[in-house]
Amino acid sequence: MDAFFASCEIARNPQLRGLPVIIGTGTRSVVSAASYEARAFGVNSAMPVAAARRRCPQGVFLPVDMAYYRSVSAQVFAIFEEVTPFVEKVSVDEGYLDVSGALGAWPGGPEQIGAWIRAQVHERLGVTCSVGIAANKLIAKLASTTAKPDGMLIVPQARSAEFIQVMPLRSVPGIGPAMEKSLAAWGCTTVAQLAQLSEDDLLHATGSRVEAQRLWRAARGVDDRRVIVSAPEKSVGYERTFDADRTTLGPVDALVRTCCEEVASRLRARELVGRTVSVKIRYSDLRYVSRAHSLDRPVNTAADIYPTARELLCAILALGADAPASTRLFQPVRLAGVSVSSLESAHGAAYQPTLEDLMEQQVAEANPSHPRSQSETRAKTGDAEKAIDSIRKRFGKGSVGFGIRGE
Repeated sequence: MDAFFASCEIARNPQLRGLPVIIGTGTRSVVSAASYEARAFGVNSAMPVAAARRRCPQGVFLPVDMAYYRSVSAQVFAIFEEVTPFVEKVSVDEGYLDVSGALGAWPGGPEQIGAWIRAQVHERLGVTCSVGIAANKLIAKLASTTAKPDGMLIVPQARSAEFIQVMPLRSVPGIGPAMEKSLAAWGCTTVAQLAQLSEDDLLHATGSRVEAQRLWRAARGVDDRRVIVSAPEKSVGYERTFDADRTTLGPVDALVRTCCEEVASRLRARELVGRTVSVKIRYSDLRYVSRAHSLDRPVNTAADIYPTARELLCAILALGADAPASTRLFQPVRLAGVSVSSLESAHGAAYQPTLEDLMEQQVAEANPSHPRSQSETRAKTGDAEKAIDSIRKRFGKGSVGFGIRGE
């Protein structure tokens, strides 16, 4: 992300656009972020706020609002997960995506994916990001840094070594002031010179065989680290903002159903199940309302999530459970979202049968012609949704979906 904290504040208050925005207040605080306009005055992250005020007295100094920044970050990473579930969150404003498995759905390849991500982040959230595309994490990271602000850079695998060897020595991860000084003693002040040193030379310079091997490989643009899917958060959610506020139940209900499908798909991709379903509504006046309900069993299918989500939606909107799609809302709705929390591994989850399940099982055993039990229906539905996951992975998210019965 580009100057993320400052960009979030500008998105929240567009009147700040074009001004030197500096995140950090207090005489003993340090700068958490600075807009590019502020950087032109020499203001940078980790600089004492007092020094920043001296360099840029006309700057707009704002307090850190981490709750807000995390909420925007969650929405950014949700966009990433629309491309691939293989996302590694490095920090609140940086991550890696392994898009190798998603290429079949993107005729334009990685360049199309990168352009789509940049456009969606800007259109939906009003902030910008820079994208680096490469064959490994090291080069992708350096490419994204080089592309800043609001740019994209592709480095072909065959040119990885050439690319990194024109970068400053300090651009290589792990080379700090002390390491830089040690390498300088060996006449090494650039990555190109680093590439001329042998592993034995680097061993003497660093005092570590592991570090010597890492630097030797980095100087040649080699990095075998895999994208590691980040540890699951406390909840998995999805929300979308309407292009125009909605005044009837139908479109809001349909969006909630879509959110349930997306959340269920993400849960299955992460091999998770959850017990608590939450629905959030944002009205035209930007007021949020949310409700949650805990189920008696962990779930990860839209068929299980949606009935509860619809009940919560109707409760929020003060409507009856059987309200038709044409029902007018008391206040226009701007956004709807669904999340599932109380997460656990799908492999280790304990499924405690309900009394109704046990009674249905007894009836089914006594009468083989009896209709399928709810548990059997859930199993069949789960298989169907997994099949849809596979089709979407191959042909794209819009290739297939569950229908929504009209009224």
